Amino acid sequence: MNNCLFCQVVTKEIPSKLVYEDDRALAFQDIHPQAPVHLLLIPKKHFDTMLDIQPADLSLLTHLMELIPKLAKEHGLAKSGFRTVINTGSNGGQTVYHLHLHLIGGRQMTWPPG
Repeated sequence: MNNCLFCQVVTKEIPSKLVYEDDRALAFQDIHPQAPVHLLLIPKKHFDTMLDIQPADLSLLTHLMELIPKLAKEHGLAKSGFRTVINTGSNGGQTVYHLHLHLIGGRQMTWPPG
């Protein structure tokens, strides 16, 4: 997807403050953080939304979920807590159409979120 912002982050055409990378995923700091720690975890494979996930892709989602505790610990969020969010579609708050997971913490979260 040439015009996808996060695909361009994956290919390093757009710089990011990378905090994790492997062959299937990467994580970087959000450029508009909503808390002291606000990371985005993305698959390197492009999916517009959660609605595009097929059964064959579930291991990739599992991999992203396995990264959450690792990154939470590395960024000092394990004891105090954090929020994970996947926005889907415009009413869900999705603004970049490349599946991504937010890992947000370092302050008290409120409810409802928005």
